[in-house]
Amino acid sequence: MIKTLLAQVREFKKDSLLTPLFMIFEVLMETLIPLVMASIIDNGVEAGNIGYIYRMGAVMAVLAILGLAAGVLGGKYGARASTGFARNLRKAMYENIQTFSFSNIDKYSTAGLITRLTTDVTNLQNAYQMILRMCTRAPASLLCAMTMAFIVNAKLASIYLVAVIFLAAILLYIMTHATRYFKEVFRKYDDLNASVQENISGIRVVKAYVREEHETSKFQAACNKVYEMFVKAEKLVVLNMPVMQFTVYACILCISWLGAKMIVGSSLTTGELMSLLTYCMNILMSLMMLSMVFVMVTMSTASAERVAEVINEKTDLTDPENPVMEVPDGSIVFEHVDFSYKKDSKEPVLKDINLSIRSGETIGIIGGTGSAKSSLVNLISRLYDVTSGSVKVGGIDVRNYQMDALRNQVSVVLQKNVLFSGTILENLRWGNKEATEEECRHACVLACADDFIERMPDKYNTYIEQGGTNVSGGQKQRLCIARALLKKPKILILDDSTSAVDTATDARIRKAFAEEIPDTTKLIIAQRISSIKNADRIIVMDNGRAVDFGTHEELMESSPIYQEVYNSQTQGGGDFDHHTGGENA
Repeated sequence: MIKTLLAQVREFKKDSLLTPLFMIFEVLMETLIPLVMASIIDNGVEAGNIGYIYRMGAVMAVLAILGLAAGVLGGKYGARASTGFARNLRKAMYENIQTFSFSNIDKYSTAGLITRLTTDVTNLQNAYQMILRMCTRAPASLLCAMTMAFIVNAKLASIYLVAVIFLAAILLYIMTHATRYFKEVFRKYDDLNASVQENISGIRVVKAYVREEHETSKFQAACNKVYEMFVKAEKLVVLNMPVMQFTVYACILCISWLGAKMIVGSSLTTGELMSLLTYCMNILMSLMMLSMVFVMVTMSTASAERVAEVINEKTDLTDPENPVMEVPDGSIVFEHVDFSYKKDSKEPVLKDINLSIRSGETIGIIGGTGSAKSSLVNLISRLYDVTSGSVKVGGIDVRNYQMDALRNQVSVVLQKNVLFSGTILENLRWGNKEATEEECRHACVLACADDFIERMPDKYNTYIEQGGTNVSGGQKQRLCIARALLKKPKILILDDSTSAVDTATDARIRKAFAEEIPDTTKLIIAQRISSIKNADRIIVMDNGRAVDFGTHEELMESSPIYQEVYNSQTQGGGDFDHHTGGENA
């Protein structure tokens, strides 16, 4: 974990080294000042030597200025190092998340990843800055002050040694017991962020069903759990300050009492007592700074583990050593394919799938909720890897392709359509960033999106809100289809992507596909028989198996499941399975 985090310091190594050096220099200047002060009292004030006081006063001023300059520079370089460290952590996590396969993404909640990128990294940034500055300054100040105190008077300085040992034991107890509470706190933060994210993304549904009170109570419950964990941790952490103050005052009293007796006995000068009291404050302030560092490190340990986990996560899908860079054609072959989302699953999602699809064919896929229609097509673009068997595109196993090369030739319109904040043109160019406006318009004509875009005030420059909230479900689907067409793929997969459009528009889209992209293999998952009736062939899925495969006419004669679907939809029974499927649909 430490190695993973330190690797993100990179170009800020110089700043990370200069910060503790300036901190140590500042400490040295501060350590010399009490000695000069003692000399002024003993050799200047008591001797009545004004010239000596002026000379030593000038030396003290120079030491103070040098210490101040070192402190400012230490703060400057420390801020650069810590903020740069945080930037690199966020960048490393975000870049690694982009490489995740769907199975990697399934391990983490969206809210959990956001917490790691924000709260956890901020904790590490603060901890790193404190380590560079205070964790260097405090031990150096403690060591220097302790050394000088023993040089001045070893007997009185031994009081500091006892205080240091006592406080170290208290700090160790606080740190070890508070750590487990802070680890739990950040898991509760994930729940809190999840509650906020779910509520905001579904705010229209919340208001439509008047569930504001329910959502508020959910959020309040998540807040209370974070509060309870923090209270438990802070109950231990707050012990630090009163124990520290007790020790400071006890040391001052002991040194003042013993020092006064030694001055009377002429074994200690007034200046030496003043310097010892100054060193007392230096030592105890150093311990206080160390305690703050320990508390921050304790809090950030849990954050460090969570951040390192994301950075070290390895994608389940990798390119082969010598990948194939070109997809010959759009033919697809499934050979004895089994697939499970989890390796230890007893029952596979897909079972012994054997299919052969010719390049340029239009293939319909139909089946009930949970019949694994989406799981089947996800294997084609290698969003997941098969558990056993093989999937071939263009006669080559998909695992032998470079993934970018394969996915650039397999265009997918997923079940859950996603648009990003930006103009319509910017969204369309996700399919092809070099596409001209004319090419974008042509793709929209094929997807039957051009008509509603032209009615918008800014037409193709209309701004789409995050998630596409300012367009309807049908409009969103058509924009996503147009975006997919701009890739000019060899395989086009529509995962229930016309469910929100009317049957007339659906028919126009299918007609445009047949006329404009005849050489593209088209796989259309649908709930309506009318959407796939004219397909070259149709796959009937049931319980993870391809139970039938043929034309509409062939299936009407030989497939009981297909006959049931057809009859239920043509005889007034509505859709066979009105609800669209979930993850495995």
